[in-house]
Amino acid sequence: MKRTLLLHAELSHVIASLGHGDMLVIGDAGLPIPDGPRRIDLAVTPGVPGIADVLRAVLTEMQVEQTVLAEEALGAGRALPAWYAGLLALAPQTVPHEEFKHLSARARAIVRTGECTPYANVILRAGVVF
Repeated sequence: MKRTLLLHAELSHVIASLGHGDMLVIGDAGLPIPDGPRRIDLAVTPGVPGIADVLRAVLTEMQVEQTVLAEEALGAGRALPAWYAGLLALAPQTVPHEEFKHLSARARAIVRTGECTPYANVILRAGVVF
């Protein structure tokens, strides 16, 4: 019996199949999803599920060695967004949103949440457990 938070079978399978350095994108409802990466659509209604909830569940099963945010997600104050703060121990790498979209095209999968906050997107690069 599964004892972790993540119940979504397709997402759980993708995480289990990630190799070192593979990327998983978790994005808001408006993130353009390019052809190529596997699409996992979790959105039910605007705001459900939120990106913080999805991140919390994914991080129970995934070892992350690096995170990437679009520079625009940090806004003028240059502080971590509320949905990100406290969820990840690693300081994020930041790139312009256009570069974020190019990196997303090389991801193993893109998870679409119901989040409606602009630029609420993160790339998680898989680490190793040992």
